[in-house]
Amino acid sequence: MSEKVLYIELTPDEFKERLSKVPIAYLPLGTLEWHGRHMPLGADGLISSGFFMELAKKVGGIVLPMLFIGPDKSRDVDGKEYYGMDIHSYPEHHPQKLLGSAYWVNKRLFRDILEEILKQLKRAGFKIVVAHGHGPSTMAFYSGIKKWKDELGLDLFTCWRDKESDGLGIQTDHAAANETSLMMALRPDLVKIENLPKDKDVKPLGLMGKDPREFASSEEGKRIISLQIDRMAEILKETLNKIN
Repeated sequence: MSEKVLYIELTPDEFKERLSKVPIAYLPLGTLEWHGRHMPLGADGLISSGFFMELAKKVGGIVLPMLFIGPDKSRDVDGKEYYGMDIHSYPEHHPQKLLGSAYWVNKRLFRDILEEILKQLKRAGFKIVVAHGHGPSTMAFYSGIKKWKDELGLDLFTCWRDKESDGLGIQTDHAAANETSLMMALRPDLVKIENLPKDKDVKPLGLMGKDPREFASSEEGKRIISLQIDRMAEILKETLNKIN
């Protein structure tokens, strides 16, 4: 029988047992957002959830449902609101609404939501919370770590490292080689590389990072996941030893 790590699937007794062993909550920060023509709109949350499920099986802890709202760059043009890749995809032109994106909230509201979630997790008995996923959402969480640690007494982490230039981190681009490789490893059935232009001189719409047609693979995704699970496991086990 597969190990149950999802909060929404646990009975109260199963929740109590997992929490008593390892009081870690994992919060996937997702979106419903254009991730190229080859990736699902929920890529951010699917990747972070999949990674957290593997991490929870190694370290222990419980994976929360993914959030699908988050902050991002926004711009109002002629009374219409554009955000995220609507803007980044057309840096020298009028922003264009990309199909399927439906996630934006302002950063202040998102920080308030995160704070209320953390209060509930503290109340439920968690001592450590790891949040990761959509870049601006992860940055919003990271920016509040000191405040929330001081006020709530929780140990808080994201999965980013100080330097991510090697492409071996968790979600360090947008729908490009890194995220595509991770999705190929976690949910290969949802990746449609064939939807991207066959001509390598044509840049796919809505990507930021190395070309997934050339650099993405399930093998690379599995290597990244293995490296980062080992890294995060060490960090979390060290923290658990300090609080126990």
